[in-house]
Amino acid sequence: MTVTTVDPTTGRPLATYEETTAEELHGLLDRAHSAAKAWRHTPITERANGLRRLAVALRERREELASLATTEMGKPLLESRAEIDKCARTCDWYAEHAPALLEPETVDTEALRSVVVPVPLGVLLAIMPWNFPYWQVVRALAPALAAGNVMVLKHAPSTTGCALALAEVADAAGLPSATLSVLVVGADRTAEVAAAVVGDDRVAAVTLTGSTRAGRSVAAIAGQALKKTVLELGGSDAFVVLGDADLDAAAAWAARSRFQNTGQSCIAAKRIVVEEQVADALTEKLLQHVRALRLGDPIEEGVTVGPLAREDLRDALERQVRESVTQGARILIGGRVPDLPGFYYEPTVLDHVRPGMAVLEEEVFGPAVPLLRARDRTEALRLANDSVYGLGSAVWTSDLPAGEEFATRLEAGHTAVNGMTVSDPRLPFGGIKASGYGRELSHHGLFEFVNFHAVVVNAADGPVGDRNTASE
Repeated sequence: MTVTTVDPTTGRPLATYEETTAEELHGLLDRAHSAAKAWRHTPITERANGLRRLAVALRERREELASLATTEMGKPLLESRAEIDKCARTCDWYAEHAPALLEPETVDTEALRSVVVPVPLGVLLAIMPWNFPYWQVVRALAPALAAGNVMVLKHAPSTTGCALALAEVADAAGLPSATLSVLVVGADRTAEVAAAVVGDDRVAAVTLTGSTRAGRSVAAIAGQALKKTVLELGGSDAFVVLGDADLDAAAAWAARSRFQNTGQSCIAAKRIVVEEQVADALTEKLLQHVRALRLGDPIEEGVTVGPLAREDLRDALERQVRESVTQGARILIGGRVPDLPGFYYEPTVLDHVRPGMAVLEEEVFGPAVPLLRARDRTEALRLANDSVYGLGSAVWTSDLPAGEEFATRLEAGHTAVNGMTVSDPRLPFGGIKASGYGRELSHHGLFEFVNFHAVVVNAADGPVGDRNTASE
C-alpha cells in the first residue's frame, strides 16, 4: 500500500511513498524503545547540544524545507520560511533552558535528603496534522528530546514528505538513530494503526494535535491503556473588539490572525466579536485589509493567500459559508471558489451572523470569518465564551487594566490583550473544553512527559520518628 501526496495548487500528484508494513512497524517500535533506554541516560548537556545541532541543521536546509511545505500543503512561501525559523528558535530555547529546569528539586523533610527527580517516560507517539507540518512536530519534539524521551511520528498523509525530511534533518544533526522515527500510514488505515501503536507496551505516552473527534478517539484508547496524553485540538477563537479599541490596529491584526496560513490555523481569529458602536467602522477597516490580500500560487513572492491543503477542506468551507448565507448571513467580500486550478477559496467576511449558523457552530478551517455584533462588553464576553472550544482568544481595548480583567474571564488557554494568539516557547500552549488538555512549550510542556520521581533518603537505621511511617 502507498501514500500519494498532492499539490493543492494544481490538484496533481506530487510523490508516492510506501506505507510502513506491520513487520516494519514492529522493528521501528523495537528500535525506538531501545533508543529511549539509551537517550534517557544521556547527560542533559549532551541532549541540549543535540537540540542546538538540530537548530543549525534546520537553518541550513531552510529553503528546501520551506519549499517542500508550500508544495505539499499550500501555505505562502514566506510563512513556510518563518515556520522553519520558529522551529530552530524553539530548539535553541530548550537547549539553553532545559538543563536548569530538569535539575532535581530538593525538598526539606525530616529525612536526610528528599529530592524530586524528573525522569523521562520513554517512547512518545506524536500524531500530527498538516497545517504546520514542521512546527507542530518540533513544538512537541524539542521538549520531549530535552527531557530524555524519543518520538515516533505519525504525520498527516498529505505531508508525508515533510515528515521524512524532518527525520533526515534530525539524522544530519547527529541525533542518535531512532530518537525520531516516522510511521507512514494512509488515511484509510490511520485509525487502525494509531490504535495499535497507542496500545503497544513499547509506547509510553501520546501527544496529538488535530480535530476534537480524533482527540476523543485517541484519548479513549490511551485511557484504556493508562497512558498519559496531551491533546491540542480544534479552536474557534474569539477576537473581541471593544468600543474604545484602536480600530486601525485591531482591523490589521484581525486580518493577519484570520488569514495567515490561508486561515488554516487552530488559533486563528475565527469569530470577530465587536461592540455595536464601532462595528461599522471596524468592518470597513477590516475589508480594506482583506481587499489587499493576494490570492495565488503560494510559491510566488508576494502571494499572501494560497490554496487550502485538500479539496475536501475547500468543499467543507464552501458548504459552511453557503449554509450560513441560507440561514441569513450576508457576504461582504469573497464567498466564491475562484476559476483557478487547485483548491482555492476567496478570502471571505460574513456579517449578520447569529448563533446556530454553520460558521459559528463548526470550526471554520479556511479563509472565512464571521462578524458578531454585541450591544456592550457584557454581551461581547458572553458571545466570546459561547463556544464548545477554548483554545486562544484576543481582546482589544485602550483600557489595559480592564482589558486584562476581561482576558481572565475569557474561557481559553491563551488570551492576547491588543494582539493575537501566537504560540511562544516561553509560554505554555494548549486549550480547555473541546480544545483539549495538557500543555506544550515552556517548562509546562517539558514536564508533561516525565515522571516526577520522589526519592527520600533516610539514615541507615531508618526514618526519624514515626511521621514517615503512616500508611498512605
